[in-house]
Amino acid sequence: QVQLVESGGALVQAGGSLRLSCAASGSIFSINYMRWNRQAPGKQRELVARIGSDGSTDYADSVKGRFTISRDNAKNTVYLKMDSLKPEDTAVYVCNADVRHASDLRFYRTYWGQGTQVTVSS
Repeated sequence: QVQLVESGGALVQAGGSLRLSCAASGSIFSINYMRWNRQAPGKQRELVARIGSDGSTDYADSVKGRFTISRDNAKNTVYLKMDSLKPEDTAVYVCNADVRHASDLRFYRTYWGQGTQVTVSS
């Protein structure tokens, strides 16, 4: 099994910055995509950003130019640097990862973390 643990969420004022981390541990042979998602109260979950094993990135339009996703493959960790935060960025941020196990190299399985709360005050 694989565990994903997020950290770094906090209460911050509008215009401020935060850096989220998500560390994967357990039976991991390799990781393909790692992603950050968020869910605000009363809204659907939204894909914020993703990063491939080759470092390629994609962002939601709402965060382009303000958020930066990165990863450390040696540590199986993905980061999300969030700048110029807005009240509408308030949400629970949850990471997920597509993991391949040595026991079956044919498939990737997606694992999810528990989430970390980000609150941006105006």
